[in-house]
Amino acid sequence: MIISKNWLNEWIDLSSVSADEILKTLNSIGLEVDGCTKVKIPEKIVVGYVKSKEKHPDADKLNICMVDVGSDSLQIVCGAKNVEAGQFVAVALNGAVMPDGMQIKRAKLRGIESNGMICSSTELGLAKTNDGIMVLDESIGRLELGKELNEYDIFNDVIIEVDITANRGDANSIHGIARELSVALDLPIKERLAYVDGENLPGIGRILSLHTHEKVKSLHMFRAFELMQNPSENLVTKLRLALIECSETHPMRRLCEYATHSTGVIFRMYDFAKISTDEKISIDISVGTHQESILKVDDKILGVAGVYQNKDTMIDESSKLILLEASYADPSVVSEYVGENKDIVKTNELYRSTRSSEPNLALGIDPIFERLSSQNIAKFYAGHQLSATKTEVKTISFTITDINKMIGQDVPKIEIVRILKKLGFDVAFTQESENINVKVPNYRYDIINIHDVCEEIVRIVGIDNIASAPMKFSESNRINDTLKRYKFALNLRKKAAAVGFYESVHYVFDSSDELRKLGFKECKTSIINPINNELNELRPTLVNHLLKSCEKNSKNQKKSIKLFEYGEVFDENANQSMRFGFVVSGLKFEPSLNNGTKVAQVDFMGFASMIQGIVGEFSLVPSSEMGYLSPFEQAKIIKNGDEIGYIGRVSIDVASERDLSKTYVSEIYFDRLANTNIQAQAYSKFPSISRDLSLIIPKDMKFKTIKDSINSLGLNVQFAPSDIYSSDELGDNVSLSIKFTFQDMQKTLEDEEVACLMDKILAKLKDDLNIGIR
Repeated sequence: MIISKNWLNEWIDLSSVSADEILKTLNSIGLEVDGCTKVKIPEKIVVGYVKSKEKHPDADKLNICMVDVGSDSLQIVCGAKNVEAGQFVAVALNGAVMPDGMQIKRAKLRGIESNGMICSSTELGLAKTNDGIMVLDESIGRLELGKELNEYDIFNDVIIEVDITANRGDANSIHGIARELSVALDLPIKERLAYVDGENLPGIGRILSLHTHEKVKSLHMFRAFELMQNPSENLVTKLRLALIECSETHPMRRLCEYATHSTGVIFRMYDFAKISTDEKISIDISVGTHQESILKVDDKILGVAGVYQNKDTMIDESSKLILLEASYADPSVVSEYVGENKDIVKTNELYRSTRSSEPNLALGIDPIFERLSSQNIAKFYAGHQLSATKTEVKTISFTITDINKMIGQDVPKIEIVRILKKLGFDVAFTQESENINVKVPNYRYDIINIHDVCEEIVRIVGIDNIASAPMKFSESNRINDTLKRYKFALNLRKKAAAVGFYESVHYVFDSSDELRKLGFKECKTSIINPINNELNELRPTLVNHLLKSCEKNSKNQKKSIKLFEYGEVFDENANQSMRFGFVVSGLKFEPSLNNGTKVAQVDFMGFASMIQGIVGEFSLVPSSEMGYLSPFEQAKIIKNGDEIGYIGRVSIDVASERDLSKTYVSEIYFDRLANTNIQAQAYSKFPSISRDLSLIIPKDMKFKTIKDSINSLGLNVQFAPSDIYSSDELGDNVSLSIKFTFQDMQKTLEDEEVACLMDKILAKLKDDLNIGIR
């Protein structure tokens, strides 16, 4: 960011402040100075007036000029193409030493005597304003013939380059730097009068209307004028545009860039004739996919706020009716949009928008209209069209004690309030005057919490003015929800190891091809640079990695495989969650001399029992949602009425493809598990009594149906299926044996009481399900 003391003086009076104090102040408030150059025109370079110009008789490219320097008229031979009679120019007198060390002496050029030199800006050590001599005008001050140029402020200046960090877009302008210095130096910002439209002008509503979506996160102000001729630039404007290396050539675009660097407001100019042939247009501002603001007229896109303007709508040398737009776009929205569109051309507008531009649009648009009005080169439309959605003002509450505790020393309340108000914060106190509520100014989007407010106070007070203090080490209570969930997961992992599982760890990436075969949906968030083709997608499940590890163990002659993993998975929208994954394959145990060589294979109930030993008691509901699991051995896991995962046998096709024997898998949704303490309950000291019932039931009847019917009686009884028998004699029925256990907390049950209870159960089953004993 290039600034100068002279330019800053238009916003704040720094006449009594030295250049060194300005540099020291900028560094102390966090605006790091990268470089400083003092500009001072050498002595004996004065204001002159070209009285006449004649061609050199012996050189086509030279002119003989008579120049009035106040005390004398000098004959000077000049080779500049733009020298003309009637110009005020910078004249280096005989004896003057130029910035590059050249001394001006009386000389003859092609036989014609020359006394002095008419200077260009570069010859004076200034930025290049043109390809010829520098023509003076009264923008630098009252022109007096013979007056030395170094007596004018513009030629006795300090050029400063400030490194503005990405979060401080509010300081990325002359006005922004002046605002910071006004706080640090306790100087007022100069008051600027608002531009007032002339009388009897047609209203802008005749040619433009604005329609804005309520969720738009941007501000827009439109004004209109008909340009009769291009605006002229005075010398100060030329020097400053050259200083900031303005590359624009169109006079209006140069004027807007000048205003942007001065005020921080972003501008665009639209050629009305290129937008529409109608006498009136309607601009629609809508919200895009990433909350970006899209400007349209009918189906024609004018651009995206803060990002780009449609080239077909830009002004050129033939433009007459011009729409001038000042805008502000939410930096976070612009950054997200650009992040998703890597081919966006990087422009000065985009650079400023991602860092936050000035939201006070009139601050920038008024000086442009004042300049055009003063030159009488345009016909104006009165008023403006403003699109300003309601934005929520950020409010931060704190106490003086909170701030001083962070700083480490007491800063007076009155000083804290002064600093915040000078920085643009709206400060209010509660009735008790203990709490302070500050409203963050809309140009400081980087202020989020009390720590940011504290940082603002510290940088203005000065870090060197904060007394050092010894560090205090104290241990705070670190028990929080995050720690509790971590310990809960750690406890489940220990339980998994205790029941015989081995823990495995894999990448969060997986093979898209293998996941598609298992039936998992593709994640909408893609990986731009995957590690390899087998790790090219965020994993939606732990199962695929576990099956691959199971396959490797099987090929290494492992007969009994039990693995688990705890890790992140991502759904199709890339939402992250935590899961436990389990897999068992092959035999229940590795064959050995102790257990014999004929070990049974793993089975559903045995696997479910192991999972229950880890996560606690649960129930199962038949399911067929997982395509890679067998439809006959697959279920949802239900705990306390919530689905917490699934369990099932890997289908024969998937197991065969991966060279696996009988294999079962389960995934537990860790985020749905409740970490509740086990409540100890009293147990009966009286003996229990068991009874068995063999019921004839239809083959398609589920045990859950029988269970619900018995539970509806509200008896204090435990029961579970113990055997099932089928034969040709039973036809479409089966014989289901159920073991019932009765126990009372107060007494030993008599046989008659148990028999009565069994009769109630049989009667209920007969009434509800029409089933009875065998």
